[in-house]
Amino acid sequence: MHPELAADLGQLPELLEETRQRALAFLEALDERPVLPSAAGAAAVIEPAVIEPAVIEPAGAPLAEEGGGARAALAEFAQRWEPRLSASAGPRYFGFVTGGATPAALAGDWLTSAVDQNSNSSLDPAGQQLERETVGWLRKLFGLSAAHRGTFVSGATMSNTVGLAIAREWLGERLGVDVAEDGVGALGPVRVLSGSAHSSVAKALSVLGLGRTALRTVPVLPGREAVDVAALERALAEAQGPCVVVANAGTVNTVDFDDLRAIAALRERYGFWLHVDAAFGAFAALSPEHAELVAGLDLADSVCVDLHKWLNVPYDSAVQFTRRPDLQARVFQNAAAYLGPLSEHPDLVHLTPENSHRLRALAAWFTLRAYGRSGHREIVERCIAGARTLGAEVAGINGLELLAPVRLNVVCFSLTADPTPERLAALAAELADEAFLTPTRYAGRPALRAAFSNWRTTEADVRRTAEALARAVRKLTP
Repeated sequence: MHPELAADLGQLPELLEETRQRALAFLEALDERPVLPSAAGAAAVIEPAVIEPAVIEPAGAPLAEEGGGARAALAEFAQRWEPRLSASAGPRYFGFVTGGATPAALAGDWLTSAVDQNSNSSLDPAGQQLERETVGWLRKLFGLSAAHRGTFVSGATMSNTVGLAIAREWLGERLGVDVAEDGVGALGPVRVLSGSAHSSVAKALSVLGLGRTALRTVPVLPGREAVDVAALERALAEAQGPCVVVANAGTVNTVDFDDLRAIAALRERYGFWLHVDAAFGAFAALSPEHAELVAGLDLADSVCVDLHKWLNVPYDSAVQFTRRPDLQARVFQNAAAYLGPLSEHPDLVHLTPENSHRLRALAAWFTLRAYGRSGHREIVERCIAGARTLGAEVAGINGLELLAPVRLNVVCFSLTADPTPERLAALAAELADEAFLTPTRYAGRPALRAAFSNWRTTEADVRRTAEALARAVRKLTP
């Protein structure tokens, strides 16, 4: 054994304790840490006498012949990289749709690395058994029936990709061709209809060989991001052959919801596969006040739900559900002597693009087991309340205006005067120490959005963000 490996093995308890202390120090500083450290600020934290300037640059760090062991790596990480890291796990990181990691999820994720399981095969079954139990809990949490089967994947993009891959196979089934065997060329032109598809849908269509131009945008309701069901029906009537419809259960900009029951009812007259992108909107099912937004989710043929958003488990984690696991296995089956034949309940290796994946389900299992439905309902409802409060504050700040009602957990707003991307970027930069918001464009207008999905976010964080936002607007508008 290499001497540094041997030394680290002998000191493993001490090394893990030092790592624990480093992790705790980072987490305990989240509340006051700059939410998005500036490059200059991060560099100022680094001691020039300790690390040469050339090493500070990411491209300027050569791999050493002798590494010095885990303790040396930990020390360099603390000096060189940690100061640059954002407080994305903290309560005022409102960019994208970013959750954190509940205490139980963090414990589960640490154990995931420690036990280092590849949970894809029934030859070593405990990992996939745990995953299936966790998927069953999630299925019931989101109000899906036993007709849906699920698997863990890396995120919403992969979940949408898997769902659309199954849809692609269904199109082949309807047309009498085997896409998995003969290729996508056997399908001919494909139409994928959606009102406000997430960017990951176009990416998935590119990966699947269907092409980004297969995505046809259907008109939405006036002042909304929800699809106009009458316009969707017209598009279906004009289509030649079976289609795929991608419905939204929570759009990114304004968390708008398509009428899933009305869309599903159209299948009685038109043949299409219904895929629902419910990346974070599915969590509305946990709130009695908002559960109606996802009524009809169970009617979908495939469903995407992201878990490193509102379930607050560490990256990367999502789940994919479908009513047609047989088609899923046809797409993703992996033929090798050591894997054995497909069965009625295929091993996970036959259900996603990955031949191997870490035991992602363990962090989700931990947080669900620790806090149950009520604990996660409280997180969802607290985030919704925080978004409503910030929305009201934004509406009261001179120089800002809400661009859409706060339907769930996202606040979308802009400057009232001269809302250029540059001025909005300047506004976001002014906030960066206190809160992180990401830019968007809504109804053609540059905007900012704040998404609430972190379990740590409290009313005090909302007030702090609103005060910082008011100061930033005053500074930007003399």
